[in-house]
Amino acid sequence: MEKINMRQYFDYESCAYSYLLFDPCNNKSVLIDPVLEKFDRDMGIIKKLDLDLIGILETHVHADHITGAFTIRKSTGVPIYYGSQSGVRGADFILNDGDCIQVGQFEIKTIHTPGHTKGCVSYYTCGMLFTGDTLFIGGTGRTDFQDGDAGTLYDSVTKKLFQYPDNTQVYPAHNYSGEMLTTIGEEKKWNPNVGDSIDKESFVEAEKLKTRPYPKHFDTAVPANMHCGRVPNK
Repeated sequence: MEKINMRQYFDYESCAYSYLLFDPCNNKSVLIDPVLEKFDRDMGIIKKLDLDLIGILETHVHADHITGAFTIRKSTGVPIYYGSQSGVRGADFILNDGDCIQVGQFEIKTIHTPGHTKGCVSYYTCGMLFTGDTLFIGGTGRTDFQDGDAGTLYDSVTKKLFQYPDNTQVYPAHNYSGEMLTTIGEEKKWNPNVGDSIDKESFVEAEKLKTRPYPKHFDTAVPANMHCGRVPNK
């Protein structure tokens, strides 16, 4: 039987979650969506737990913070993984829909879930979905920039993520109210954007009417993240 440990970490500035997944039997590990400013914290935890970090997995090109991926790779040599539609330069591995990454005894499956951005992916392993900015706890990611598309996001959630069992745990890339996880069953029942009671046309129309502020760090985060978090002149 697969064995996995998961740790969830938070960045208060961007309200972003990062996830550390590891096999307790051989200490192989991966880090999902690291934040640049949390480099010391993340590396300290990995050292303390005596983990062998073998991959940095990104769910998408973030617009609200710079990923720590490039800095971690520079420090450790650990490879960076992105979805094949992300358009990033400098990743070590490009993941197609359905590609799997072996981490010790467990396997992580890549699920292309575009809509928030063209290149969004989610990851599934051991009854857990890491959904990036595609599916939130009681919400969904915005679809008004970075080649986002409301209809595409609706399909990604309902035709892909909602096909997993109701007890599948969902861990998003952000939460702004302190909630840490949800389940597929809960989101199908109660999500006000894409739940079972909301049809695609209604979701698309609702997205058109929403006005959202320009992302605070967009102009610095996106250019850096298109190069795996490489900050110019650093």
